Amino acid sequence: VQLQASGGGLVQAGGSLRLSCINSGRALSNIGMGWFRQAPGREREFVASIRLKNGWTYYADSVKGRFTISRDAAKNTVYLGMNDLKPEDTAVYYCAADVSGLYRLSSTAADYASWGQGTQVTVSS
Repeated sequence: VQLQASGGGLVQAGGSLRLSCINSGRALSNIGMGWFRQAPGREREFVASIRLKNGWTYYADSVKGRFTISRDAAKNTVYLGMNDLKPEDTAVYYCAADVSGLYRLSSTAADYASWGQGTQVTVSS
């Protein structure tokens, strides 16, 4: 698994962005994918996760109803659609893969073995 995140940028509060995470390595179907974010001076926090095989999803309370995680198996890509963005959403966003083989939707960063580089999202007020 080799992950590359993209799609970040500068947006005004209330705006939208869609992040992409492409797996350019071996395609695996029975894994979980997650998005995490890290703001300056803060710990990395969970945003959303998805099981690639069945599309089950799990969200942090702070983004529920505003963000949508999805996948396109044919493109080996996972997306994070972000609507109604707020200044507190400003962070570097990372995608990650849980390749443990365990059937779970984890919100714990330590459960994800493969990480992409981050993409910066900045929301201005």
